[in-house]
Amino acid sequence: RQLKAHVRTTCPNHPGVYGMIDAAGELIYVGKAKSLRKRLATYFLKSRDRKATKILRDARRIVWERTPHEFAALLRELELIRRWRPRWNVQGQPLRRKQTFLCLGRAPAPYVFLSRRPPKHPAAVFGPLSWTVWLRTAVCRLNDLFRLRDCPQRQEMIFPEQGQLFPFERPPACLRMEIGACLGPCTGTCTQKAYDAEVAAAKRLLAGKDRTPLEKLQREMIEASTAQQFERAARLRDTWQLLENLLTKLEHIRQARRELSFVYPLADAAGVRTWYVIHAARVVARLPEPATATEAQNFVEQSKRWFGPAHASWLELFEDVDGMALVSAWFRKHPLERNKALSAPQAVRRCEKLLTG
Repeated sequence: RQLKAHVRTTCPNHPGVYGMIDAAGELIYVGKAKSLRKRLATYFLKSRDRKATKILRDARRIVWERTPHEFAALLRELELIRRWRPRWNVQGQPLRRKQTFLCLGRAPAPYVFLSRRPPKHPAAVFGPLSWTVWLRTAVCRLNDLFRLRDCPQRQEMIFPEQGQLFPFERPPACLRMEIGACLGPCTGTCTQKAYDAEVAAAKRLLAGKDRTPLEKLQREMIEASTAQQFERAARLRDTWQLLENLLTKLEHIRQARRELSFVYPLADAAGVRTWYVIHAARVVARLPEPATATEAQNFVEQSKRWFGPAHASWLELFEDVDGMALVSAWFRKHPLERNKALSAPQAVRRCEKLLTG
């Protein structure tokens, strides 16, 4: 009752973030709201969901912080979750992250695998993607399609051109070679050149540069169906659908990274404008809209770094994968907000006018 009265009388009807604090003074949950008062009022409804009931049961205090607008509230929420890691929050916490990268690598015989953190020297990295069971299945189908190994890294790989002092026949480490799903680099019968060619083909497919393997798969599916080999056609169909879904998601990510690079100006209730510098779907800087020659000069100098290729490294994407998801979701949900954006050259020209004016 006290918390409810506190919210009703003092909470502002304004965008912001809020936190639930337990009896020990620990921050147990952080949330954001377009209207703090309306959002917090839902915690005291009889129809609230089970999670809200459990959070409120443990809470002894409710605190909040106003933000200029809803987008700022989203960024602040993520910042607080990363810093304090409240136990009732799932999204935004590195240890609870459900995002993963699709990697192609691990010498001497690279293959496709999923990893929350890409390796240091991959052949290629794609993503981030939400971890799901179908994604894991799609990775298995990719390795089968290109006949790449998927055995543990400790398995020894031998290529004929390496040369052996005492050559002998090596049995395959698994059944995949016998059923035609692996080139068998562990047996010493597959050349490095032949294996690398399949790795390169897999890389081109995942990068959206060559859909020939998928088109071939589709033709085989139609031929099997025509020949009334329905079980084989069904297996090929399932593989094709999995890989088509994966390629569609990867293209959406590439599109977001290509198109979500601009300056996003937003004004608060008092009309004070802030520039959010977004590059490859990441907020790389936040600053007041330049109003003086000094501020304009600073933006022009920093823009080369903000919009440069250095901000697209996979290590940085791993560190800010939740931020990328946040920005992408925001502009997907509010497509008209893109009309407010300034391209990097437009923002620079606006600052140059201040310098020359």
